[in-house]
Formats: sequence, C-alpha cells, structure tokens
Amino acid sequence: MTDVKAIGTDRYRWDLSCFYDGPEDPRLEADIQAIELALPSFRMSYKGQLKEKLGPAIADLAAITGLTHKVFAYLASVRDLDLNDARINSKMADLEKRVDIVWGEHLSFFDIEVVALDQADIDRQAAADATVAKHRPFLEGLRLYKDHLLSEEVEAALTKRSSFGASSWSAFFDEVEADLRFEFRGAKLQLDVILDKLTEEDDPAVRAELLKIVNDGLKGPFAKYSAQTLYQVAGAKAVEDKERRYGHPMAGRNLSNGVPDATVEALHAAVRAEAPPLIKRFYRLKAALLGLPGLRWSDRNAKLPRPPSEATAAFDEALKIVVDAYTAFSPTLGGLVQGMIDKRRIDAGVRPGKASGAYNRGVVIPDHGPEAFTLLNYQGSVRDVMVVAHELGHGVHHLLAGAAQGQLMFHAPTAYAETASVFGEMLVFDHLRRQLAGDPRKLLALVMDKINDVVNTIVRQIGFSNFERRLHGAGRKLSVEELCGLWLECVRELYGPDGDVFTYEDADHLWAYISHFHRPFYVYGYAFGELLTHSLFAQRGRLGERFEPLYLDLLRAGGTKDAKELLEPFGLDPNDPKFWSEGLRLSLGELIAEAEKLSYLLGLKF
Repeated sequence: MTDVKAIGTDRYRWDLSCFYDGPEDPRLEADIQAIELALPSFRMSYKGQLKEKLGPAIADLAAITGLTHKVFAYLASVRDLDLNDARINSKMADLEKRVDIVWGEHLSFFDIEVVALDQADIDRQAAADATVAKHRPFLEGLRLYKDHLLSEEVEAALTKRSSFGASSWSAFFDEVEADLRFEFRGAKLQLDVILDKLTEEDDPAVRAELLKIVNDGLKGPFAKYSAQTLYQVAGAKAVEDKERRYGHPMAGRNLSNGVPDATVEALHAAVRAEAPPLIKRFYRLKAALLGLPGLRWSDRNAKLPRPPSEATAAFDEALKIVVDAYTAFSPTLGGLVQGMIDKRRIDAGVRPGKASGAYNRGVVIPDHGPEAFTLLNYQGSVRDVMVVAHELGHGVHHLLAGAAQGQLMFHAPTAYAETASVFGEMLVFDHLRRQLAGDPRKLLALVMDKINDVVNTIVRQIGFSNFERRLHGAGRKLSVEELCGLWLECVRELYGPDGDVFTYEDADHLWAYISHFHRPFYVYGYAFGELLTHSLFAQRGRLGERFEPLYLDLLRAGGTKDAKELLEPFGLDPNDPKFWSEGLRLSLGELIAEAEKLSYLLGLKF
C-alpha cells in the first residue's frame, strides 16, 4: 500500500462539521424528527390542493428534501470512511427505514397529482408565482413519467420498502467488496491497491501474475454473491418495469437522463462501428512501444516505462496541477477548486475499510448552502492526478448548480453529469501537454495515458452497457459460468477476437467487482459524457472569449435542461447520430494520430 505520509494524503481528511458534530450529535436525531413531522403536515396542507397551491408546496418540498439530503449525505460520508463500522451501518439502516416510511406514506401523492394537473393550471400559477416559474423544469421532469406512475397506494408501498429492495444489495455489495483481500508476495492488498499496482507495474510477467491473482480472488464465494446481487437487482427491476409499462429495460434510465431512446442507440451503434479499428491502432502502437509482440488483457492499462523519479506525484503537487489548470481556463472554477481544498472537502488517502474508487458528493445544506465532498484513493500515478481533476470537476458543477438552482434541480442527469468532470480532466491534460511540448518522449507517454483513459471511458463503459443489456434481457437467473461467458463475449465484440489484439486469459471473472452494475444502465452515461465533452471542448477555438461564460452557464443549469438544450448555444446537437461518430474522431481519432506522429518523430517503429 502507498505510504500515505510520504505521498502527503494523510493531511487531507474530510471536515464534516458543516453537517453535524458527530453521529451522536442530537441535532441529527432532531432533523430526522423534523422530517417525520413535516411530511404529514405536507400531505394535510397540499393533497388535493395543487391546482391552487403549487408554489407553497414546492417551497415546502424543497425544505424537506434539503433536510433529508443533509442527513443522508452526512451518514453516507461517515460510512464511506469505514464501511466496517457496524454502528454507523446500523444507524443509517434504521434512519433510512424511518424516512422511507414517512416519505412513502405522505409524499407519494405529490408526483401523481402533478402529472394529473392541466397544463393551463401550471401556466396560470407560474405567471403569478415566482417559485412555480423557477421550478418549471422540475415539474416538466415529473410529468415525463405520466404514463409510468402507479397508484398512490402502490407508490407508497414501494417507497416504504425501498430500504429492503434491490438498492440494499448494492450497499451490502460495497461492504463485502471493501473486505476483499488479494495476497501478493506476502502482502494482503485491497482491491483498489492491487488494481493500481496492475496498472503501474512495468514487468509484463508481473502484470499477468497480478491479473491472475485478482481473477482467482473473485472466483468462488464472491462471484456467487455478485451473481446473486445482479439477479436481485435485474429481477426486481424487471417486475417494476412491467408494472410501470416501460417498453424495454433501459427506458426508465433514458427517461431520467432526458435522452431519447434513439440517441442512446446511436451512441452504442457509433462505438460498435467506429471504436474497434481505432483501438486496434492504439493497442498495436502500445505493444510496439512496450516492446511486446502482442498484448495480454493484463497489459491493457500498462503505462510506458517512466524513470522512478516520475512514477509518483505527491498529493500537494497533484492539487497544484489541477488548480493551475482550472484557473488558467477560468478563475471562477479555479477559485471553487481552491475553496474545496481550503475547506477540507477532500478525503484523499487509501485506508482499510474505506470505500473504494472515487466520487464527489454534492449537497445543498439548508441554511448553509452548497457543498461538494470528494472521496479519493490517491496513490500518486498520472491517472490518479486525472481522477483528482475529474472528481473536482463534479465538485464545481455541484457548487455552481447548487447555488443557482437549489434543492430540487441542481443534480444533472447521469448522461451529462459527467460533462464537468471530463472537461476538468481535459483542462489538466492540455495543461500538462503544454508543459511537455519540448520533450516528445514524455509527451508521448502523457498522450498514451490519455488515450488509455478515453478508451476506458468510452469503449469499456459501452462494453459494460452491452453486458447489462444482455443480463437484463435474459429474463432469468444466470449462473456464474454464464455471466463469465457473457462478459467475455461483450469484451471480444469491441476489442476483437482472441489473438487479434489481446489474449484474454484470467479475465473471465472481472465482471464480478463492477459495482455500477447495481445501478442499472448508469454506465453508458460515462461514454455519453466523454464524447459530448470532447465535442464541446473542440468549440473553444471557434467561440474564443464567449466560451467560458457559456460553459459556466451550462454548469449552473444543473438539471434544468436536457443535453440538446445545453449544447444548443455551442452549435451542437447530440440527437444527431453523426454527433457520436464525429465525437469519436475528435477524441480517440485525433489523440491516436498525435501519438503515432510523436512515435515517428522519435524514430519508433510499430
């Protein structure tokens, strides 16, 4: 495990005092009781009255929602610092059950009555009430579900039981995965640590050994457990989808993303058609640069060899790179990033029991304002620096949208919530590329790393999505062996048959650790956001000084606009199928061409 003191992450721990003084702070229980009292009052005041009282109802709903988000953002943050803390897990489960019961009992009527309102009634109230006028996008979002809502009684029952539904399997999956240990040469490593070691290892034989350890470690009980959780999630979703009259398994997610089915299909089709020849060029170049006759799956994320002095970046150095890159583009964004650092909104180091991966959690705290908390497992690689840029991109998005839109509308849908994070990565990449312009060897290593990330975000995530589509389309429980076969089928479909680019030994059980599969069809949003952002980023030269204010307005919009509306000021249309093919050429195509050119300049043959 990385020495957190040597790399400097030990000094970056969350300060959660803007929520509560601790899990036993009496204000926490007081807020829960306030929610439990406010919801019956809400129902009494507004059930059957929305035709005339929509504005006050929205204001009260925002207050209740804000208090609820405050409670659970705090508890989730505390839990993620130590997933093995039974006291916090128990407290969170108890409070979730209490809140789900009162939300289901007293709030289920609201969505049903909103979708039943005549448009004339909404228009009339919007003309007279600023709260209704501001929240038109919120109301329009609810009304998209008119054909899919069930009766109030059924909606109430579903909400009350949600703590014990498919989502509970996802939460427990995270806890079990945090306990996984993989033995490598006398050390027992967490999943994040061994995957990072696999990426950073220079010796291909050791990479193959590491992948085998991971794959073998996922076999047996964990794979069976993962298969069962996927069955529970997919099965529960199938039953509910049928009751809600969704036409296919992805329909609900597409609706929540505000993206037409045809656009989602065009994205998948573009990746299937355009990506395989591009990534074949990339991986053949990578094999040549690594001096390998061919690649095993364990070589997929391998870095070009670096001098030891360049192998690890201290966390302070990573933060400086990110702040400088954001500030050079926009002092507004740079100031927001620096504010998150100064206010101790980053928890950076790897620790036993801590949640794996990285994320940014945004919340608008009542009587306080928007905050954004970033969890990292930083170990010092170039990729880790990009992860910092990515998650802090989510952070500035949450802060700007939270201030502009408030409780009910600041979260952007998944499909374009990734825009700010990918944009942040690209700012840092451009910043580093300018610094290395006079050193083609180092620049080539940087560009190859970036291509690797883009491939993982676009091609790998669409492969994940294809796996999900077939999993949910199976209509039955799949065995571990069937899931392994399905996984490799989806991998080969995009990366090529055995021996064409890769051989796939010790890769069959890797589906088992992908936690995003427990949030059905979440993953295609990564590819959507990556390609959308590359197309957006390419407009900077054309728009000049107009670009930054337009981009800040895009972030401030939060969840009030769909992707088409967001990109209209930039002259882009994501509903045009050509948008995705052109996005692949702007992202992978141009980066691969740059890497090939640098390789020629260095006299490298491939």
